[in-house]
Amino acid sequence: MSGDRQAETRSATMRMFGSQLMGWRKRAGVSREELAQEAGYSVELVKSVEQGRRKPQLPLIDAAELLCNAGGLLRDASEHIVQSKFPDWFEEFARYEAECASLGIYENHVIPGLFQTEEYARAVFRSNRPILDDDEVEEGVVARAERQQLLCRTPHAVINAVIEQVTLERWIGGKEVMRGQLRALLKLAERRNVDIQVMPTQRETHAGLSGPMYVLETQEQQRLVYFEGQKASVLTSDPKGVSELNMRYAILRSQALTPEDTVSLLEKTLGEL
Repeated sequence: MSGDRQAETRSATMRMFGSQLMGWRKRAGVSREELAQEAGYSVELVKSVEQGRRKPQLPLIDAAELLCNAGGLLRDASEHIVQSKFPDWFEEFARYEAECASLGIYENHVIPGLFQTEEYARAVFRSNRPILDDDEVEEGVVARAERQQLLCRTPHAVINAVIEQVTLERWIGGKEVMRGQLRALLKLAERRNVDIQVMPTQRETHAGLSGPMYVLETQEQQRLVYFEGQKASVLTSDPKGVSELNMRYAILRSQALTPEDTVSLLEKTLGEL
């Protein structure tokens, strides 16, 4: 099934579930405010789920079952919707990432999500436009933290990241948040399965001008590439495209500072902040 068709099917299922949720809630005489309070979510999030714009998460489903006495019917209906903390466009890649044998990352605007501290991640989500509500921000922070289990998983995944020097100089969340993030990067750099390389700003050649990308190899030696644009994302296993982007990533690594020089730069940046 194509991505567009999957999205259409998921949207229709979400609208159907939302309609059922609203029906059960009204039949039981439960207000949105009451349901939101029981679930620990905002009223706006409950409204979004009922309108089919947001996927229902388990705490909301459990709260609705309890307050509306739905007899398990809402829980059964929710099984047709993928329960995931990740956005629809990221779900498939997140599954591959969690089980990968190796992962290469190139990021040019922010510290990679896999390396972000809780405070830095929260600041990134709060920078989003259109503005995310508080529940969406916190869901994003939790999901990002869960992804980081990959860093210490056994068997170890081999992880390399090339990040632009400007990401160290862009104080997302303020100086204190950035200090914490730099310390976290230095701690990560001590791991034997993680290499971090900084791409200096002052370079005359650069293989990554097309933007961020993730190159991944599964435990079965399948190679995939994932990248995002402003309003779309692509996960591909096409041999020709994967080969080209793996070559591009290899050149990026050769153009960046070595892991050892990167640690020196991180320490210097932290000391000057």
